[in-house]
Amino acid sequence: MEKFTIYTGTTVPLMNDNIDTDQILPKQFLKLIDKKGFGKYLMYAWRYLDDQYTEDPDFIFNKAEYRKATILITGDNFGSGSSREHAAWALADYGFTVVIAGSFGDIHYNNELNNGMLPIVQPLEVRQKLASLKPTDPVTVDLEEQKIISPVGEFRFEIDQDWKHKLLNGLDDIGITLRYEDLIAAYEKNRPAYWQ
Repeated sequence: MEKFTIYTGTTVPLMNDNIDTDQILPKQFLKLIDKKGFGKYLMYAWRYLDDQYTEDPDFIFNKAEYRKATILITGDNFGSGSSREHAAWALADYGFTVVIAGSFGDIHYNNELNNGMLPIVQPLEVRQKLASLKPTDPVTVDLEEQKIISPVGEFRFEIDQDWKHKLLNGLDDIGITLRYEDLIAAYEKNRPAYWQ
């Protein structure tokens, strides 16, 4: 996992509440097993017209000025519903690095963290200010200082300190285990023959 320290990007507002994991990534795409390639199916029912191939020009993700946005500003209860990690894969593959919501479904929140994304909880008034930004306005997220820095103000956010440590150091569960690689190898070398 890549380290997350200070990140700057632009925002796209999708201020709907209760966007569940089936809206983020519909169930028909769960058969794919690689983490890559899910971005094209993100918010599928909203991004495409009834023919399922033509982009809906009225959906905000499809507007030219928002296509390069990497920070999603959204409503309450984002990622509720099923535990599918594929929803986080779709967000990351589409290009999102930060999701700022009023609240998150618990499992989805952890799925975003496990995939190197930073989910941030902010009150409605902060999200409304961020949603008012122009598509070209830069927003910086400083994880060490736990701050969002934008043209409409600076806002602090909370994060579990264990998760903060993992993100700052680029450590997922495998990375944490590999920190003990020498100890594991020594144990494997010295374990009793009857265990082999």
